[in-house]
Amino acid sequence: MIEPMPERVVAACDGASKGNPGPAGWAWVVADASESPVRWEAGPLGKATNNVAELTALERLLTATDPDVPLEIRMDSQYAMKAVTTWLPGWKRNGWKTSGGKPVANQDLVVRIDELLDGRSVEFRYVPAHQVDGDRLNDFADRAASQAATVQEAAGSDQGSPEPPPAPDVPAKAPRSRSRGGAARTAKKTSSRTIKAKFPGRCQCGRSYAAGEPIAKNDSGWGHPECRTAATA
Repeated sequence: MIEPMPERVVAACDGASKGNPGPAGWAWVVADASESPVRWEAGPLGKATNNVAELTALERLLTATDPDVPLEIRMDSQYAMKAVTTWLPGWKRNGWKTSGGKPVANQDLVVRIDELLDGRSVEFRYVPAHQVDGDRLNDFADRAASQAATVQEAAGSDQGSPEPPPAPDVPAKAPRSRSRGGAARTAKKTSSRTIKAKFPGRCQCGRSYAAGEPIAKNDSGWGHPECRTAATA
């Protein structure tokens, strides 16, 4: 007996880069009717940026799913979503140049994703990362991508891999010193200002941050202020 085709597939994808650029990985996960993870895959990228990892995750998900079935994709990367929806038409009109006249970054991946989206019914849904009671598919993809970036090995349900491990806890803030001596002044010198992120990214601790969240400079780039404090204290 032929099984009926599902009305819609719900999935999530994510990328990770430990250093941005640094050891990177990608992952996608497909849910069952109850939106529980049922099929997933993750893989290493060697040294790459977070944006490359995010786009690769999307490309691998589109390749792995049936183009004839409507697809809902949940992502925490506004860059990847806007690149293939909002910005893509303008880039194509401008001969793959940005509004500033510069070549489009990661053009090969964007072109490939554009080809995979052609003629498909795909709905993109932005979900903030690392929220209490947040989207569990996004959380699964985030953990799988982070693990792939760390160990640089492929994993997935077809390989019989165990579920990716939980994300590490948020590093605790370093206690403030009440002393007015040299230690307090030294800590002040190593700290840096906090700004709001223009785009989503990933901190050196392995967790993502969303656009608009406060971030601070650290040894590896930009990340959560508490991670900078813990590293420099």
